[in-house]
Amino acid sequence: MLIEYVQAALRHARYEVLPDQKKYYGEIPQCKGVYASARNLEECRKQLAEILEEWVLLRIYRHLRLPVFNGVKLAVKESP
Repeated sequence: MLIEYVQAALRHARYEVLPDQKKYYGEIPQCKGVYASARNLEECRKQLAEILEEWVLLRIYRHLRLPVFNGVKLAVKESP
């Protein structure tokens, strides 16, 4: 389920070229603080996915809400 969630979130990513730095910048606007920059688009995508995974795990650890992407939501149930 985590992989499906990450893939759905990454479909909402926005990328742009930073001409003054000659780098690619990517972010997922619905996930505050999830952004990356790299020399090429593929590396930027890879970094963004890694940062997103860490962001999701941190939010789960802290019992914070996660945004829903295209009907895909990640819910953690506590053990009895």
